[in-house]
Amino acid sequence: MKLTTRSHYSVKALLDLSLQPNYGPTSVKAIAKRQDLPAPYLEKLLIEMRRSGLVNSLRGSQGGYQLARPPSEISLGQILDAVGDTIEPLPYYNPDIEQVEDWVTFSLWKRLHEKMKDALYKITLADLYYDARSWKASLGEAVSFVV
Repeated sequence: MKLTTRSHYSVKALLDLSLQPNYGPTSVKAIAKRQDLPAPYLEKLLIEMRRSGLVNSLRGSQGGYQLARPPSEISLGQILDAVGDTIEPLPYYNPDIEQVEDWVTFSLWKRLHEKMKDALYKITLADLYYDARSWKASLGEAVSFVV
């Protein structure tokens, strides 16, 4: 499995939103600065995630983006889907059924894919939120564990 920058940046951006007090709206510029991401590219990703119902956008001077649902209801799989990334192994490959090795290895990749897909849909932003808060606490930073 190879994740693209689309997936990586999208997960970082939504994790950033989950760490904001009361999940309040945050500007693209602020997210980009905190996460060291290119703002124009991030804006495009957030628009795609808004279309998928993962974030809401609010206009105005206090506007920006915010999570559309609680972090516990947003999975990594949903984020990847929203930005058009796939974890499909060999999406256009058909095994040669005459070759046992070809069939066995293809079956292996399919089984691994199913397990990975299952994991991606079970891991939520809330899980990452707690990991991030634990890490910050280990560094001695003041944190709040309210999700």
